Amino acid sequence: MEQRLRKLEAYIQSKAEAVLITSDANRRYFSGFSGSAGCLLCSDKDRLLFTDSRYIEQAKAQAPEFTVIESGDFAASLPEFAARYRSVAFEAEALSYAEYEKCARALSARLIPTEGIDSLRAVKEQAEVEKIARAAQITDQALANLLVRLKVGTTEFEAAAELEYQMRLLGADGASFPTIIASGPNSALPHAQPGQRRLQTGDLVVIDCGAKWHGYCADLTRTVLVGQEPTARQLEVYRLVQAAQRAGLAAVRGGADCREVDQAARSVIAAAGFGHAFGHGLGHGVGLEIHEQPRLSPRGEGKLAKGMTVTVEPGVYLPPCGGVRIEDLVLVEEQGAKLLSGSDRELFCVG
Repeated sequence: MEQRLRKLEAYIQSKAEAVLITSDANRRYFSGFSGSAGCLLCSDKDRLLFTDSRYIEQAKAQAPEFTVIESGDFAASLPEFAARYRSVAFEAEALSYAEYEKCARALSARLIPTEGIDSLRAVKEQAEVEKIARAAQITDQALANLLVRLKVGTTEFEAAAELEYQMRLLGADGASFPTIIASGPNSALPHAQPGQRRLQTGDLVVIDCGAKWHGYCADLTRTVLVGQEPTARQLEVYRLVQAAQRAGLAAVRGGADCREVDQAARSVIAAAGFGHAFGHGLGHGVGLEIHEQPRLSPRGEGKLAKGMTVTVEPGVYLPPCGGVRIEDLVLVEEQGAKLLSGSDRELFCVG
């Protein structure tokens, strides 16, 4: 934790005298505190954690580097502790306008909006990688447990509930995000939400899921077929997405440009005439949050670095017929990508 705090202090030093951390993920990353309420005030002089009475003992146990301040309204408590500072940075993407106004009224310090603090979490420590890998293993097994239960007539909602139940049985904190089960025409919607549609013979079903373990997320997508062998068209699209993912995985390595990794997979799909059917980015970082830095997309910035954990998830979506997405979670190494997901990437038939 000390190394993380020093990293934060160095990052903020050129921007302000102190920083206010209000986002859940950054609060946990820099303090160890996993409660759902509170904020941090950090500088080279102070390490303060404000939280309400529900979490005082938890905060003291989880964040020994911090002085814990009981407060149900951190903005009202700040003046007592931040009077020495002439400038305080805050997370522009995490602090609401209402909270900002309260802080501005309470403090004489200049408040400086700051972005990019979450980028300090992009390269993972070994202990973080191990937690993400365990979350990925749970996700693999939960999906395997679901697939043997899927059959014609199962609703999308039932399948999503079963998958998240299996994660819990395997020791997960819960799901990293609401599970996507998108069948038939719904599989052409990249972020479809499960509903009461029942699986039908011949459906492609996109299953996008992830377990969370000790606060760290996993992310996995597989596309399966219900009740029969694939049509020539379904197999063509599936093989295309497989080829695009292989190209994307092959491009992942330390130092690789994020846009170029995206392009490696995107060009495969475009060359086959389906460029219009792949509208989202190739992937994203995963850690304490399901979407973190870096971004693998046509607008992605920067380069990959050893120790980052990212998804590689090309897709082709052809409404109203259906769609295919294949996603794996990988650890970036100097010379390539190490798969953290273990589920088979061949087209699997259920029911």
